[in-house]
Amino acid sequence: MAQKTVIVYTDDLTGAESEEARTHTFSLDGVSYEIDLVSDNYDKLFEALAPFIEKGRKTGRMSGAGRVSGTGRARKTPVDGPSSEELRAWARANNYEVNDRGRVPASIHEAYRKAH
Repeated sequence: MAQKTVIVYTDDLTGAESEEARTHTFSLDGVSYEIDLVSDNYDKLFEALAPFIEKGRKTGRMSGAGRVSGTGRARKTPVDGPSSEELRAWARANNYEVNDRGRVPASIHEAYRKAH
């Protein structure tokens, strides 16, 4: 007997299926939340929170790894930006040198923030 596993990526906001849906985490009043969103909906979330993030004080990063629903692929999700994989892709596309592994340099994080 053969088994076939089908993985469906879904945007939690719209319910639409999409291969680009990723898990994002945020916290409010001591409660941590996870939501799977495509990039357009993540941009909407970030834009809605941007004025509060700008005026708020950082107290540290959320711990743990986000998980793309049902895939088993663990992915750390920074509170205030893209994943290391996304940063590396952006850096290479913008002529920055970046290693394939390890921590992404702060200078690349800063350049990304300035560009976005």
